[in-house]
Amino acid sequence: MKKLNEILSHLKKNPEFRKINTSSTIEKFIEVLPLKLKKGVKFAYIKGETLYFVLTHPVYKMEFEYNKADIKSLLKIANFENVTDIAFFISNKIEKKEKIIKVEPLYKERAKGVFFNKANDEKIHQKFENIRNIIKES
Repeated sequence: MKKLNEILSHLKKNPEFRKINTSSTIEKFIEVLPLKLKKGVKFAYIKGETLYFVLTHPVYKMEFEYNKADIKSLLKIANFENVTDIAFFISNKIEKKEKIIKVEPLYKERAKGVFFNKANDEKIHQKFENIRNIIKES
């Protein structure tokens, strides 16, 4: 029986899965970039003979333009087929940050906090009194 990594490596070698190989190569290339550049990359893709970097902020675009020669030299080392140029642009799409929604109970508290506290232990007696106060406040 074949192991999972053997099956995946066999599938990667098929020409039908060329995009998987390209995307994994791009991800590895992004990991090789210096940290100050790597942080600004949202994602990258190849179109034609150009490797496009989608950046998160205009400051990163200036950094990429400044280090364009270094990135091209890394590109030659990474052995990208048919990639001769690189381009950078900033995404216009605003990322939506999920707001944390505090869920309030959808029911009205029906208890009045009227009960007999028959606890003998002082700690347990105090806990029941705290529960009574919470019910009365709500």
